[in-house]
Amino acid sequence: MRETEPLRKGNSLHKVDSLHKGDTLHSGHSLRKEDSLRKRITAAYLTFATVSSVFFAVIAALAVEGIEVRLVDERLEEVAAWAGPRHAGGLPVEMPAGLSYHLGNGIPRSLRPLEEGVHEVTVDGVDLHVLKGRNAEGEFAVVDHDSAYEKIELVVYSMFAVAFLGFMGFAVLLGRFLGNRIVNPIVELAGAVDAGVAELPLQERGDELGLLSRMIASHTAELQEFLDRERFFTGDVSHELRTPLTVIAGAAEVLLARTEHDPVLHAPAERIYRAARDASDITSMLLRLARSPERLEWTRMSAQALALEEVARCQGLVASRPLQLRFGGGADFSVHGVRELVQAAIGNLVRNACQYTEHGHVAVRLKGRSVIVEDTGPGLPPAARARLRGEPIPADARGSSGTGLGLGLVQRVCAHLGATLVLRESAAGSSIEIRFPALPGRTVDEAR
Repeated sequence: MRETEPLRKGNSLHKVDSLHKGDTLHSGHSLRKEDSLRKRITAAYLTFATVSSVFFAVIAALAVEGIEVRLVDERLEEVAAWAGPRHAGGLPVEMPAGLSYHLGNGIPRSLRPLEEGVHEVTVDGVDLHVLKGRNAEGEFAVVDHDSAYEKIELVVYSMFAVAFLGFMGFAVLLGRFLGNRIVNPIVELAGAVDAGVAELPLQERGDELGLLSRMIASHTAELQEFLDRERFFTGDVSHELRTPLTVIAGAAEVLLARTEHDPVLHAPAERIYRAARDASDITSMLLRLARSPERLEWTRMSAQALALEEVARCQGLVASRPLQLRFGGGADFSVHGVRELVQAAIGNLVRNACQYTEHGHVAVRLKGRSVIVEDTGPGLPPAARARLRGEPIPADARGSSGTGLGLGLVQRVCAHLGATLVLRESAAGSSIEIRFPALPGRTVDEAR
């Protein structure tokens, strides 16, 4: 058995209707914090600041190490090149302050294991730069006892750390500032659209936000005009049809009374009366659909009573046919809505099932907060199935009339009442379910 998603066409109609009623749809437009454009802009600036800082930190570290080689290592090499020949020639070797030159056994024991080259070692808590090498007189070591480079290096890296933190903080502030400048107008525009404000803000701006605001205003105006035309047309046509339908129904009642004993004429008169009554019901339903939901009288009614009434009304459709129409039971529940619309929605489903099912049964049952109409018929034609699901109508099925006006009106009624229409199909037949929303003032769990 396959179940459709909630019918998108009906949901779209509900949203379209709410535009000209001023209703808000806050529940369907919630924004998660992680999806916020403001947060994404801030994160982008923070990422840029981090990458830039790491890049410059690497360059700075290389520069500092290069300076160390230049200032310390080369200094030690120059001292060794100057002191070695003087020491070999027996000349006095007066070393600059903080530097010492050691040869052979004069090298301190702690420095003797060092390999040739420049080393940074700590002896008795003192940081030393040591150049270990070999000349004609043997091994030598030049020791820098008073190098302030380590302190300078610490100061430099501390300054880089402070600069990095400052840069990151500035990136966050700049990202939030630009995010607010960009996002706040969008939020303002979205709030105005959601509230149904007649004159949208930002239309005077010359940037992309102004263009967006003007396009939304233009599209909303076109949609409002279309909805007004549809509403006025529906109302006018319904009013014009009421009088001739009343005349037809009255004449049919007279014919029913006068042909009561003539079965040949009584059956056509009964069909005329039934068709006029159905057309009158559709006219009344169209009149109510043309109005805003808040202008209609909403009441609480028994779903079981409505289902039983429609089953009784449609028994004439299955008379003298190999088809059984029955009420399948189920726990009763209350429906909050316009009685005529709820009754018309259930009645249209039952009538369609009776008309398009040749044999077997049509059952109406209740389950949870749903009214389900099941039949053993061939199922919906492809065009009607696609229309109900909000899908494109197949090219080879465009000529199919489907199930006529009935299911389309049921969709409109469900959208008007906030209900959901669900289609299921299987090899044994099909079923259409109307899921009614929870009653006002009760949670979904309480309604179940």
